[in-house]
Amino acid sequence: MNYSQMTKEELLEEKSKVEALYKEYQDRGLKLDMSRGKPSSDQLDKCLPIMDVLTSKDDYHASNGFDTRNYGLVDGIPEAKELMAAIMDTKAENVIISGNASLNIMFDCIARAFCFGIMGSTPWSKLDKVKFLCPVPGYDRHFGVTEHFGIEMINIPMNEDGPDMDMVEKYVNNDEAVKGIWCVPKFSNPEGVVYSDEVVRRFANLSPKAKDFRIFWDNAYAVHYLYDEEIQILDIIEECAKAGNPNMVYEFASTSKISFAGAGISAIASSIDNLEDIKKTITKQTIGPDKINELRHVRYFKDKKGVLEHMKVLASELRPRFELVNKILDEELKGLDVGTYIVPRGGYFITYRAKNGCATRIVELAKEAGVVLTGAGAPFPYHKDPEDSVIRIAPSYPSMEELEEAAKVFAVCAKYATLEKLIED
Repeated sequence: MNYSQMTKEELLEEKSKVEALYKEYQDRGLKLDMSRGKPSSDQLDKCLPIMDVLTSKDDYHASNGFDTRNYGLVDGIPEAKELMAAIMDTKAENVIISGNASLNIMFDCIARAFCFGIMGSTPWSKLDKVKFLCPVPGYDRHFGVTEHFGIEMINIPMNEDGPDMDMVEKYVNNDEAVKGIWCVPKFSNPEGVVYSDEVVRRFANLSPKAKDFRIFWDNAYAVHYLYDEEIQILDIIEECAKAGNPNMVYEFASTSKISFAGAGISAIASSIDNLEDIKKTITKQTIGPDKINELRHVRYFKDKKGVLEHMKVLASELRPRFELVNKILDEELKGLDVGTYIVPRGGYFITYRAKNGCATRIVELAKEAGVVLTGAGAPFPYHKDPEDSVIRIAPSYPSMEELEEAAKVFAVCAKYATLEKLIED
């Protein structure tokens, strides 16, 4: 039963059936949330042993002898650098450890560029125009940062192996106002795309018109596998160095979805020159991050192997949620020609592509039936999806029972909105 092949009379009859089912859900007074990629309480419970590794009787000295209870070490303890470098597949010497959120570091990088410039360049606040490239669909909080600073954002379509590099090269290599690009290179938010080796190398070999152009490489899901297979990407820092562009990239990561979402550790990795430039400001900004929390994480995970073993435990919690949503969408929507959906091999989201012009209506219908979704348009700069088709589904937070209900409501809403659109057209 393909909706697109139905007559108007058949569409109206089907809409009547779907509308009746939709009203049944409305009458149930549901209050379900699939709006953000938050860890569930069950997942956070699996991280609680981290709190037991340090007691009042333990040694609080780092590997270099530094007392983590005191001021100092603005760039973090050595073993935390080693751990985060391993997660990002880079070198500890390229890492600065920060607080609990990598988004905070990204915001600071842009704020520093506006206030002080990058490595001696003109502060962005003194320029007539600053532009950023935004692979879409992408991470709404990235776009929120650049919008907050009044930066002009340019959509770059995503392919199956990463951003459209022909467009990236055209903008970066020819427009001095283009100062950066947002990237989530592994299990991208929301589609779960993994950048190919060719795409990473093309990034490393860019020839920016602006000497202060930086790739904002948010490696947020570096170890967030849903299945046992490990998927590797090239080390962008090493590739940039090989290409003669050692200072072109800032890489970010955190343990926010590895340990605790509000009490993990984060890091920036970059060239030594970039790190020295950053330290000029952060030494004025702070006397040091929470080094006890750094020590706690290192004592618990020990190394990358320990992180990967822990992530297998978390995957056992997450994987059934993704598979449940996929199963329900298959059962309810397959063959109807109402949209497509991508269930990734890692990361935190399922991407649904509705028929053009239907995403906003689906989200509205879901809300009226008691299911909160990420707003339509959120994965695009200025919340404007040119085709009004992309919806980000976050299955991580609800219980399995709630998720089953929410997915069924979503499927009904997708049918309803599509039927409305086809009848209107």
